[in-house]
Amino acid sequence: MELIKLEDVERFVGVPVEIAIQDEEGGERAPSVKKTVKKVQYCPDRTHIRFYFDDFYFLAAPLTSRVSQSENRWEAFDPDSGLTYSVRKVQV
Repeated sequence: MELIKLEDVERFVGVPVEIAIQDEEGGERAPSVKKTVKKVQYCPDRTHIRFYFDDFYFLAAPLTSRVSQSENRWEAFDPDSGLTYSVRKVQV
């Protein structure tokens, strides 16, 4: 399986996005949040990719997740946790 690449998600830097995390069952879902991505980078142990919203807060998705994407949307499904991480550009 190919790991997630930084260049695949750098298009979201500096862009308003809607972030959501959903479980595999489609059960309870945390509300989606609108943020602007400040930077993306690998975590120190290179197991996750981080979407930073400021210098402290970030969303981390496992690098081994299965990814589906388009120009305005990026989703990563982690089969180990059953979670889907979604990042979608929003119109301002």
